[in-house]
Amino acid sequence: MRICYHMVFQLLCSAIFINNWTAEASATPWQLSNNLNFPEWLTINIEHRSRYETLDQQYRAVINGVPTNGGDQALVFRTLLHTRFEFEQIHLGVELMDSRIALADSGTATASQRLTTTIANPIELLQAYVEVPVKNLLLKDSQALFRAGRITMDVGSRRLVARNRYRNTINAFTGIDWQWQYQQHQFRAFYTLPIQRRVNGDIIDNKPRFDAEHPKIRFWGLHYTQPIIDKQNEIEFYLFGVDEDDAKNRATNNREHHTIGVRIWRKPHINFFDYQLENVYQIGQSRSSKTATNNLDHLAHFHHLEIGYSFAAHWSPRLLIQYDYASGDDNPDDNNNNRFDTLYGARRFDFGPTSIYGAIARSNINSPGIRLILKPHQQLLTMFSLRGFWRASTTDAWATSGINGSHPYIGTQIEGRIRWDLLADNLRLETGFVHLFSGDLMTEADKDDSTYAYLQAIIKF
Repeated sequence: MRICYHMVFQLLCSAIFINNWTAEASATPWQLSNNLNFPEWLTINIEHRSRYETLDQQYRAVINGVPTNGGDQALVFRTLLHTRFEFEQIHLGVELMDSRIALADSGTATASQRLTTTIANPIELLQAYVEVPVKNLLLKDSQALFRAGRITMDVGSRRLVARNRYRNTINAFTGIDWQWQYQQHQFRAFYTLPIQRRVNGDIIDNKPRFDAEHPKIRFWGLHYTQPIIDKQNEIEFYLFGVDEDDAKNRATNNREHHTIGVRIWRKPHINFFDYQLENVYQIGQSRSSKTATNNLDHLAHFHHLEIGYSFAAHWSPRLLIQYDYASGDDNPDDNNNNRFDTLYGARRFDFGPTSIYGAIARSNINSPGIRLILKPHQQLLTMFSLRGFWRASTTDAWATSGINGSHPYIGTQIEGRIRWDLLADNLRLETGFVHLFSGDLMTEADKDDSTYAYLQAIIKF
């Protein structure tokens, strides 16, 4: 019944859009608030996504003594309802999220081990906030925005703090967020308690349980951006802090570390090279796992480099050369933890789909790659990528699989994706695949090639 409900909902919305759209109007999105004549101060946005995904040959290690070879599948749904009240002096917002899973077989769910609240979180309050816009604060013609309550955030490159897009659930925080802008200078400061996503019972049953924050888990940050050399090139500096302690019925890695980073980049332009360079360092203390009791000195680093070129040619080709390095633990027997902590970031745009796949994370990884983006049609975008994956440290495990061994080479991944914006900002169809060719480490762990594919539709109005 749940599957039928979501499918009928999506098909009905698609029929409404397609039957009421003309070629002339297709460039203008259909908005619920505009077409129902809501007052100017009220905006309601609805987004629904359905995605079927399948994974052939599990790359992960044995879980609880159960072999994980074989196939997995899942049908995931995410519905977002965002209501905003925008008055002159104050804005109010409430966003509900309903994230569910179906078709998960017994192999997929060794169940609660691999399926977590990153994939299901039914009927939850994602955001509930107050915003106060302020003009001419500190400098004339500057703009500032104060937010307080339960919020989501995209910060910088989104590699360390992100509102998740591909993942079926979204990171949320309770706290305050101040953003200030003057011309191209931007400053941001926030202090939050990360939301702990929860479900009632087995996750595949989709039974809701209210999420909660805990005062013993704190996350804060400072972020600054300005132009460098000219307006086409920008630089950002940031400092993030995590301070957490074990709470009743909740173990943590007892992280108390700071993340210091700098990123410089140039946005893509036709017939020009673009680039991005991000260097990040972490210092402080952490534990090797949630069950460990010893505090270790946390010393880790991450680096991202990409160089791209956009050609003035048919299909608007853009070619990217990429490289990522995230440190792993150099010695499991010393008093240091060198595995990089990706905090609350997203990784799909660098390493491929997450969800029941998610083979690569920003921990203990050494990865060069190449990517080609093509636009055969105004509404059609394709992407193809090739990446190799090695462990940065052979004394630390392949982070997402739990596999350890003597070989550094994990494997080589190819990925393809097609996005079709059938109705501008209203209906998007997308399909993609990933094939991970097994390298020396996977062969050592008796793992074969792994293949993931998905098909999804997104409706917004």
